[in-house]
Amino acid sequence: MSRDVLLKGLQDLGLPLGEAQVTLLLDYLALLQKWNKVYNLTAVRDPAEMVTHHLLDSLSAIRPLLRQTDGAPLRLLDVGSGGGLPGVVIAITCLQIDVSCVDTVGKKAAFIQQAAATLKLPNLRGVHARVESLKAEEGGGFDVVCSRAFASLADFVTWSRPALKPGAVWMAMKGKHPEDELLALQNAAPWAEVFHVEPLQVPGLDAERCIVWLRERRT
Repeated sequence: MSRDVLLKGLQDLGLPLGEAQVTLLLDYLALLQKWNKVYNLTAVRDPAEMVTHHLLDSLSAIRPLLRQTDGAPLRLLDVGSGGGLPGVVIAITCLQIDVSCVDTVGKKAAFIQQAAATLKLPNLRGVHARVESLKAEEGGGFDVVCSRAFASLADFVTWSRPALKPGAVWMAMKGKHPEDELLALQNAAPWAEVFHVEPLQVPGLDAERCIVWLRERRT
């Protein structure tokens, strides 16, 4: 059932994945369900809903991410990753991307580490830290900093700014077009500019979704 829903969703997204990647996504979902019983990683607990609300929702960002970065090898930071969404999904589908999932909750970072080991993903790691403490000079910084329903745009870019490489971009996954957040951003973080708001269509999910792409304002 979950596999069928996932395969149909991938087809609708125009995202051709190999059998091994599909299996890894479902294995990750099973791991998330198992740990969720103890660690409360996500409020969504129904397996069918998890495919749509978690896997397909995260997968809807893959093609935009690859298009924005030309599919190049890069370092990505997933802020407030929680149970690893979208970070783990990105690591599974884009092996050329080195993914770090940062969360202030130790058990959530530990889950990411466990997922990386269990799923044998050398391009994935969990980081237990506040994103404000991550500096670009530690490992050279990140090419993309992403979040999914983490915080307001102003807080997201302000807290994660020190982790950015020069020329890097922010990828903020949001629900409906965040008009109020975009207006607040102009006052709170005038050094950040939105260069694209990209609507997303999540298969099986009757809700608005978009990606807000940002970068540091060029002077």
